Amino acid sequence: MEKQIGKRDFLGFSHLNAAKIVELFDFSLFIKKQRGKATGDHPYRPVEGKTVAMIFNKPSLRTRVSFEIGIHELGGYAVNLEGKSIGVNSREAVEDIALLLSRYNDAIVARLHEHSVIESLARHASIPVINALTDLSHPCQILADAFTLYEKGLWNEKIKVVFIGDGNNVANSWIELAGILPFHFVLSCPEDAEYMPDGEILETARKNSASTIEIIHDPLEAAKEADVLYTDVWTSMGQEGETQKRLETFRKYQINAELLAVAKPSAVVMHCMPAHRGQEITAEVMDGPQSIVMDEAENRLHVQKAVLVKLLNHEEYRKFHLTHRLDNVAKKLIS
Repeated sequence: MEKQIGKRDFLGFSHLNAAKIVELFDFSLFIKKQRGKATGDHPYRPVEGKTVAMIFNKPSLRTRVSFEIGIHELGGYAVNLEGKSIGVNSREAVEDIALLLSRYNDAIVARLHEHSVIESLARHASIPVINALTDLSHPCQILADAFTLYEKGLWNEKIKVVFIGDGNNVANSWIELAGILPFHFVLSCPEDAEYMPDGEILETARKNSASTIEIIHDPLEAAKEADVLYTDVWTSMGQEGETQKRLETFRKYQINAELLAVAKPSAVVMHCMPAHRGQEITAEVMDGPQSIVMDEAENRLHVQKAVLVKLLNHEEYRKFHLTHRLDNVAKKLIS
């Protein structure tokens, strides 16, 4: 493959601004509408013939399925690579993997442990690299979550999103987004340093002053007047040895009927999944009328397709925005 001039990566939100994020939301809406037309005479296939290498060092359901189906629906081809089989940073040096895959493919999607590895992949690859999750961040998930709220007409600069649980990679990406796109973000986690979010990400987001960002350790206090209650598993991949300790530490950090009662009556409930009903969220709430968990899970597909088009066929992405003007709601978000 030839080196792409000015190649773009999607490792997080730091290289985007509010306008570019809202543009991605609008393009995701367009992409989602095209899916129903895919069986017609002129299916929307803007990455026809492109190949994407997908490296998975961690287990995956939504990420793998949504990316593979998305690449296929856009006209491309996905190559699935198990991290253990190719030996990332053990059998093969990261730079060699990046250089080799750049010769074969048009993009790399990677789901890894160490964030430094995906940074190294992006640094050495001559093709776009997409962060499909690391121990530090999960930008594809948060982009889909924010898009889901945008799609439902719920997103505005005053929306209060309350994350209940561990200050993990998902929380880090919410904080990173809050440093760019204005809204009110609250993280409710235990006071112990090991459960707090990444300090550098938090400091940078607060310095950017785009949003109100709070850490409130009492979940009932944090959830007051929330528009969105959000949670993730208490024990992430790689932390299985801490399961019992975490069950005890996070016992009061559960989204349940009591917590939902102090949020706004119109509040919605979100979870990035996989979910452990009865731990971080009760089945009653997860399966209840205020849950939009499956909506956000579905939207991983549409948002990631939008990112793929932006990175692999920027002219098509640019053409859309030249012919589709942002509505007044979108303009207000980036004013």
